[in-house]
Amino acid sequence: MPLCRKTTAVALGSNLGDSLELLSTAAKALQQLAAPGSFRCSPLFRTAPVGGPADQPDFINAVVLLDWQDTPEQLLQQLQQLEAAAGRQRLIVNGPRSLDLDLLWCGDEQRSSASLELPHPRLAQRRFVLQPLAALDPNLVPPGQGLSVAALLERVEQRGEEPPPEQLRSPHRWPG
Repeated sequence: MPLCRKTTAVALGSNLGDSLELLSTAAKALQQLAAPGSFRCSPLFRTAPVGGPADQPDFINAVVLLDWQDTPEQLLQQLQQLEAAAGRQRLIVNGPRSLDLDLLWCGDEQRSSASLELPHPRLAQRRFVLQPLAALDPNLVPPGQGLSVAALLERVEQRGEEPPPEQLRSPHRWPG
């Protein structure tokens, strides 16, 4: 498979345990995986859970952009290892989790398999993804979308299905 050497986006989320510490550790690990000088990290946002059990805690979310030097499958494997190291258990679909790392896109790569779909099929529908992306670069056009992050976010806001995320003050250990 061809190597992915273009901008890659990863969404980070947590709503179990010490979410700020878990996300900080994951962001720093992703920074180490990134091509030198390519890592950018959004601010942190508190967001309401979407789907899954109604009684779960709010999430803390962010997005990182980086240049990745290998295949999307290799990055997915790295993301799953980071989730496992953080105690991620896949017990309930859209349920609470210590760490959730979603590969949103990897350059212009396209995949459709049981383990990986690129670009992520719901990235343009999720405010908890679009808000951090817009904080990084509102003019960014995700692969396959045809609209900027700002325009996609505006469409999601108009639907009114998700409450607005709350931007958090980043802790000193946050790389953003």
